[in-house]
Amino acid sequence: MEKEIRIGKKIFIRSAGKDEYWLQDIIYDNPKVLGLGNLVPVNKEKKQSSGGRLDILLKDPEQNSMYEVEVMLGETDPTHIIRSIEYWDNEKRKYPQRQHFCVLVAESFDRRYFNVIQLMSLNIPMIAVQADLLEVNGEKILNFTKIIDIYIEPEEDEEDVKVVNEATWTNDAPWVHSNAKELVEIYKDENNKINIGFTQSYVSINIDGKNAYWLHKRMKPTSTLSFLVKDDEKAEAIKKLLESKEFSFTYNRYKEFMLNIDAKIIKSNSSLLKEIHHIRFKKVIEEE
Repeated sequence: MEKEIRIGKKIFIRSAGKDEYWLQDIIYDNPKVLGLGNLVPVNKEKKQSSGGRLDILLKDPEQNSMYEVEVMLGETDPTHIIRSIEYWDNEKRKYPQRQHFCVLVAESFDRRYFNVIQLMSLNIPMIAVQADLLEVNGEKILNFTKIIDIYIEPEEDEEDVKVVNEATWTNDAPWVHSNAKELVEIYKDENNKINIGFTQSYVSINIDGKNAYWLHKRMKPTSTLSFLVKDDEKAEAIKKLLESKEFSFTYNRYKEFMLNIDAKIIKSNSSLLKEIHHIRFKKVIEEE
């Protein structure tokens, strides 16, 4: 006979005699409880240059991305939200080549603030996690539920991508267009058959009529530079090159490289970017 499913009662963490530091310790000692992947702890109560301390800093070693986590007992409020964004922005400015995620942990999220966080997550990589302390037959169980995830642009089939014009990006995200033009200046000596294309989702750098690179919008002045490298030998060469220069990157299962860039990063790493370009297209260049 199937065992009876027990019904738990939610209780507040303070009512159980625990405090915010107790919850921080649980997350820091076992980051997997947040349900955000195989994260590892980096720092706790990290002092910020702007004042205050970041509750928890976590890292995804596979993706080389960082998670800035702010913990609050009870219901989230504007102070919690603003503080989380401020600390996320501080860390992002320190390490702009990495992808950063702003994580809010609270026992409950008021509908009004839930809607605010959801709207902000369209432009800021914000994640909201609810921490529930449940009591079941005298036993206390802590559970974490991700209630807001980062917004991911839906993938579009190539034939369905709506082409827009240059003015669209100049008006909506001029820094992405500017970053693309900076890259073209680096690449054009290597291959003259190069131009910039525009779609609703990204700005592309096209070589011989095909997308060679594409740039997605991130918080000003940052763009994500993406490109595919299906040749394993070339991919390994690019990985080693990036690692030797201590340039953070992501290489996913789709064989896509992703680098976080802005105008300053492009200028200071022009030789590196040109060398990556040469590795990708050296056969084409040599034949020409």
